[in-house]
Amino acid sequence: MKMLITGGAGFIGSAFIRYMLKKHPDYEYVCLDCLTYAGNIKNIEFALNMPGFRFACGSISDKDYVDALFEKEKFDVVVNFAAESHVDRSIKNPDLVVETNVMGTLTLLNAARKYEVKRFHQISTDEVYGDLPLDRPDLFFTEETPIRTSSPYSSSKAGADLLALAFYRTYGLPVTVSRCSNNYGPRQFPEKLIPLMIAKALRDEPLPVYGEGLNVRDWLYVDDHCKAVDLIISNGKPGEIYNVGGHNEKQNIEVVKTVLDRLGKPYGLIEHVADRAGHDLRYAIDPSKISAQLGWEPETDFETGIASTIDWYIENRSWTDDILSGEYLKYNEKAAEKYA
Repeated sequence: MKMLITGGAGFIGSAFIRYMLKKHPDYEYVCLDCLTYAGNIKNIEFALNMPGFRFACGSISDKDYVDALFEKEKFDVVVNFAAESHVDRSIKNPDLVVETNVMGTLTLLNAARKYEVKRFHQISTDEVYGDLPLDRPDLFFTEETPIRTSSPYSSSKAGADLLALAFYRTYGLPVTVSRCSNNYGPRQFPEKLIPLMIAKALRDEPLPVYGEGLNVRDWLYVDDHCKAVDLIISNGKPGEIYNVGGHNEKQNIEVVKTVLDRLGKPYGLIEHVADRAGHDLRYAIDPSKISAQLGWEPETDFETGIASTIDWYIENRSWTDDILSGEYLKYNEKAAEKYA
């Protein structure tokens, strides 16, 4: 089995590589990543010299590069984690998210079809469903929930999902799609809520919280997500969508206070700022389909997961320091030259 993992130097992609190398050491893996700001070669440094693993530095939007890679490697499975995933950045530069998330996915799909890949798995997000009202805790996103996007980011992910599913229906490409809730865990880029709050709290800096912080997210520990993706690739039905949620709904302000409590920092560090444009109110996933069909359940409750996550950032402050200082970009530049 030879697997292409795109975006593998990012947060979730690198966690998936760790998971798969441990779970399936007999597989061959190629990680394709163009090492943009959110990629970090140090996230996969442990794997670079392992047998059966290869890193390729390139963009999923580069048609010639992707085609040459597929022709050379003859992949059995493609898992597409590669994406521009930050909502605020997508609001400022929608062109970039469309180029990567839509056109890049199309490039991969065309190559997967041309070289007869046996499974193409598209990593998506619950954000494609829009949001739910705060006063209806009985409502959840299911796979049948209509797409109702709020941001350029979620719109681009919805477009990629629809393209992937169209390649299944039109061309018979064996495609599956998973839509997950908010991931958290070690090595998450510190522009996302949890690592950002941890980094600022450790430095006794103000913690910016949009509005009153009442927006609700369903939190999924990254290793639980990796297990779900592995199950879908192995046993999921082509043409199907699988929602992957953590059963851990929390208001943003609750999450921030949990971080401060764990670090022994005062709530006075919280600084309420102007709300994000089009800020979704509540995300909540019903994962009963993947549970019933594939036997998946989240194994990590939020209290356990957030504690281990905070502890990791405390013990690995140099990882965050390198990102905040920009030092990690030097490692990425050297890797880009070496693995181009």
